[in-house]
Amino acid sequence: MSVRRVLRRDPVTGEARRFWLIDVDFEHPDGRRERVRKVSPVQTQRGAERYERDVRGTLLDGTYGKEVVEGPVPTLEAFRERFIEEWCVANKHKPSGIESKESIFRNYLLPHFARRRLDSFAAADEDRLKRVLVKYGAATYNNAASALNTVFRAATRWKVIREVPHRFLLLKRQKCKPKFYDFDQYTWLVDASEKIDPRIHLLTLIGGDAGLRRGEIIALEWGDCDLRRGLLTIERSAWKGKVTETKGMKSRVVPMTTRLREALTAHRHLRGARVLYTDDGQPVTAKVLQKWMARAQQLAKLRGTGGLHILRHTFCSHLAMRGAPALSIQRLAGHEDLGTTLGYMHLAQGETERAIRLLEQPAPIYGNLTAIGEV
Repeated sequence: MSVRRVLRRDPVTGEARRFWLIDVDFEHPDGRRERVRKVSPVQTQRGAERYERDVRGTLLDGTYGKEVVEGPVPTLEAFRERFIEEWCVANKHKPSGIESKESIFRNYLLPHFARRRLDSFAAADEDRLKRVLVKYGAATYNNAASALNTVFRAATRWKVIREVPHRFLLLKRQKCKPKFYDFDQYTWLVDASEKIDPRIHLLTLIGGDAGLRRGEIIALEWGDCDLRRGLLTIERSAWKGKVTETKGMKSRVVPMTTRLREALTAHRHLRGARVLYTDDGQPVTAKVLQKWMARAQQLAKLRGTGGLHILRHTFCSHLAMRGAPALSIQRLAGHEDLGTTLGYMHLAQGETERAIRLLEQPAPIYGNLTAIGEV
């Protein structure tokens, strides 16, 4: 019998009393059996019978034990705005990250899945997305797939859907070694930038001698430069006029090299709080820095791409080549993941040779220790 009265202890009073109980033994279509024994929320025979029918119904449609979703499930297009505002903006994602997700929706997801309900995605949709983005690099597909996975997590958290319908797997990417300037090339670039403009010279040193990212260079203020002690404090970044936290939300302190300290001292001005300004007194932008760097690269007979991140790669690479420990490079560069720093450590010349030579040194004495397996 699936509905009966049993003698149980009352959890509130502690006294023994009879409760209406349901006992359902259900066999799923796949042959799996599930037994549900629960006290009815309505303590009458009719209420217990009604509760028993409800439980059987949820077992039959697969929703037993899951949150009940109220209202129709929205499409990806209808859910996009809420996701951007209540997930990305509310969780204080960086403006660049929010714009990146909006671009992913606009260019890759909505053209193919705009009218798809959030709970209807399946493995076939993963393969379809791979197919339509096959002409792009693996990073493009991975960014789109990651955005969809995050959308599903948000929708599940807000009870818009019962569960994640499908988790999009990411493609493996070949890890490329970072491009950087060798010692001679970097010297050429520093010398060339000094001949053009003190600001371009300072830009080169801030990137190559301190490892700042582009947004950190733009947002750098004189209050962050301790010229007396020779320290740079990096705690903010700028992107399209918006000032945010640094990547990884972590500030760091970088000691200045002698030439960077001298360049900052010589460049001291009263135009404003920022370190770098244009000729018309406006704070520098990414395009301005790109033009400045391209001029220095061309004068140094290097490829004039205007890219600034190669200076950061140069900073980390030169530290590794000079024998700096990985943890020190991680702290100076502000890498959130040590794995990023380890990508530069192959440049540490002679490290493996020195490690092997350690095996040829006299064995240290640790007392009466025996090797594993000895009696």
